[in-house]
Amino acid sequence: MIPNLPFYIPIVFISTIVLVLWFFGRIVLVSDLKNARKSSIVVVSISLIWLLIQAVLSLNLVYASDLKSFPPKIMWFGIFPAISSIILLFLSQKRRNFIDSISLQNLTLIHVIRIPVEIVLYWLFMQKVVPEVMTFEGRNFDILAGISAPIVYYFGFIAHKMSKKAMLIWHFISLGLLLNIVVHALLSVPSPIQKLAFEQPNIAILYFPFVWLPTFIVPVVLCSHIIAIRRLLKFQNEKK
Repeated sequence: MIPNLPFYIPIVFISTIVLVLWFFGRIVLVSDLKNARKSSIVVVSISLIWLLIQAVLSLNLVYASDLKSFPPKIMWFGIFPAISSIILLFLSQKRRNFIDSISLQNLTLIHVIRIPVEIVLYWLFMQKVVPEVMTFEGRNFDILAGISAPIVYYFGFIAHKMSKKAMLIWHFISLGLLLNIVVHALLSVPSPIQKLAFEQPNIAILYFPFVWLPTFIVPVVLCSHIIAIRRLLKFQNEKK
C-alpha cells in the first residue's frame, strides 16, 4: 500500500468498488434472463475472485517491481485478461443473448460511479501519486460522463424526451472520454512506454487498492458502454 495516504482516500475508493459490485450484480439480477438470480451470483462471485487476485498481486508488489518490463506487468496480468473477458462476451450467441437482456437504463446509470473515481484521482494527485494530467484539472474530463449520466437516464427513460440516437451519441462521447484518460494513465505509468508525467508519474495504480481502477472499474465502464452501444445500434437498424 502507498504509505502516508490520508485514510479517507482508500476508504472512499473501496466503497466505490463495493458500489460497482452491487450495481453490476443488480444489472444482471433485473435483466430479462430466465435464471437472472443465479447469473447475478455468478457475475459477482467471478468479480470478487478477480478483485482478490489483483489485491494479492499488488500487495506482493508484483506490479510495482521491475518497472522496466515491457509491456508493464499490470497490462499482462491485469488489463489484458480483463479486456479478453469482454471480447469473449461477444464470441457466442449464448453470451450475446446474455448481454442483450441487460437493461439499457442500468447500463446508463452505472456511469455515475465515475464521479467518486474522479474525486479520488484528484485526491491522489494532491498526494503526488498520480500526475495532474489524470485529473479534471489536467486532461481528464471523464467526470462529465458521470455528472451527465443521471441526466441522460432521466430524460431518456423517465421523461422520454431524449431519443435513442441522442443516447447513442452520449455513449460514444463518454466512451471517448474514458479512452482519453486510459491512454493518459498508461502513458504516465513508470515503464518503457511512459511518455508523460516524468516529474510525477502514475504510481498509484500499481498499489492496492487503486490497482482495482484499471483492472476492474475501467473494464466495467468500458463493457457497459460497448453493450449499450450494441443495443442502441441494433435499435437504429431495426427502425430502418
